[in-house]
Amino acid sequence: MSDNIDIELLHNEITNIQDKKAVLLFHGLTGSPFEMKKYAHFLFDKGYDVFCYSFPGHGNRIDEIETVTWQDWCNFSQEKYNLLRKSYNQFFVSGLCLGAAIAVYLGEHNNDITGIIALSTTLFLDGFCIPWTVSFLPVALNTIVKFYYTFPEDECYGVKNERTRKSLAKVMLKADVGMDNYPLNCVAGLLKLSKNVRKNIKKVTCPILCIHSKYDNLASTKGAKFVIKNVSSKIKKYVELDNSYHMVLYDNEKIFVMNTVNEFLNEFVQQKELAGIA
Repeated sequence: MSDNIDIELLHNEITNIQDKKAVLLFHGLTGSPFEMKKYAHFLFDKGYDVFCYSFPGHGNRIDEIETVTWQDWCNFSQEKYNLLRKSYNQFFVSGLCLGAAIAVYLGEHNNDITGIIALSTTLFLDGFCIPWTVSFLPVALNTIVKFYYTFPEDECYGVKNERTRKSLAKVMLKADVGMDNYPLNCVAGLLKLSKNVRKNIKKVTCPILCIHSKYDNLASTKGAKFVIKNVSSKIKKYVELDNSYHMVLYDNEKIFVMNTVNEFLNEFVQQKELAGIA
């Protein structure tokens, strides 16, 4: 895998911090920044500096995935946030799947986030393609099974659009851009993170947008609806899709998803401009 898989898209001509805005992106479980590439360029074209980095145990460190914990993901994300936040007037966090859970986690621990965009928020593994064996996770983690068993990636690759699905399958075969399975301890880490996020959800006070498919193959709408119902944010919006699966950035409604994100972001840009006029 290329060492340049991380994403940093910068508008170097903008030097005044009052005019600088950024989005820190987080990819999904066993994925990589590759899956956020189109989204990143869309946001960059809208005037945002964009950052996305491989989680510990992901990207070019897949051989380490059995050794990392959910706390490693959280600490890594917080370190990136601390490093970048001070350079921007407006700073958003956004993620897909695991990345969405991390974005919400950061919202629970940082009161200076401008806004959160959570896509396919995975707080429960209860989608239509999740195997019934997931119920045995607590038992399996206490046995030698945890070192050998993995949940296989389902054949739809999280995409309803058949043409896109075939393209993703070819990419997965030719390029090391993610894993085609979910190691048991990695899935357990996601569930522990999700439990922690649910426990502290009322600490989120910043504006938040949740976009989730009614037919998500990994996580039902339960998690996203839980977030919207329980955050303390005054501005919160839930958008449900009906023609996509889990990978909403690549599926049938991808253009709608990105335009919805852009509308959400523009609300804060307009508020800032109005405040400047006043």
